Amino acid sequence: MSPNIKTISETFKDYFEIVPADTEELKQEAYRLRYLVYCLETGFESANQFSDAMEHDAFDSHSLHYLIRHRRSGEYAATARMILPDPASLNGLLPIEAYCTIDNTAVTAAIDRSRLAEVSRFCVSKSFKRRKNEAHTLAGLNPDWKNDFFTTEERRSFPHISFGLIASVIRACHHLKIEHLYGSMETPWLRFLAASGIHFIKIGPLTDYHGERWPCAIKVSDLLASVAEKNPDLWRLLTNDGHF
Repeated sequence: MSPNIKTISETFKDYFEIVPADTEELKQEAYRLRYLVYCLETGFESANQFSDAMEHDAFDSHSLHYLIRHRRSGEYAATARMILPDPASLNGLLPIEAYCTIDNTAVTAAIDRSRLAEVSRFCVSKSFKRRKNEAHTLAGLNPDWKNDFFTTEERRSFPHISFGLIASVIRACHHLKIEHLYGSMETPWLRFLAASGIHFIKIGPLTDYHGERWPCAIKVSDLLASVAEKNPDLWRLLTNDGHF
């Protein structure tokens, strides 16, 4: 690689940082961002359910939460959570099991539930990318907004935000020894991930769950091995240059 061409990992780290939402204040930042995306931008959830303008549910109490922060503005561009087994009930249903039909027992029967987690509330704010030049908060749609706050190089880094969220999940899997991940996936997202070397396996039929989604699973070691073979540059971002 030319010394003048930055890697995905370098480009992402230049403009963004992964922030574990490990305090109540940071969790509320994640909930506010989820409210923006799930209630206001997409309408997947009713805003009327959340008088505090923070989207949250019962699974948050046993989840790890992550944020992606834009370094220059300090604003949060994206968030995701990893739902862990409920310590009060190891065999309790994860959301994907509660809302989707899971019938690929050839895959699921081999999964150790104590080493299983579900990736959920994976979202990147559209409003962040529409931010006005002089604004210091996430901007709504305004007829006179100017699309000139971000530099050209920063805009080129935007596709990496989603990979930054995946990297946060990989970190959590490493620290907690999580071996398998569940996730509900839209077809275009599955194709995008597969093109990057991340091959989720469908474990049930297409379900109407915040839109049409496939219940899927992946073994974390398979994910990393496949990405390392197909896209070593992306592997460096996901593993923090091999640390995870």
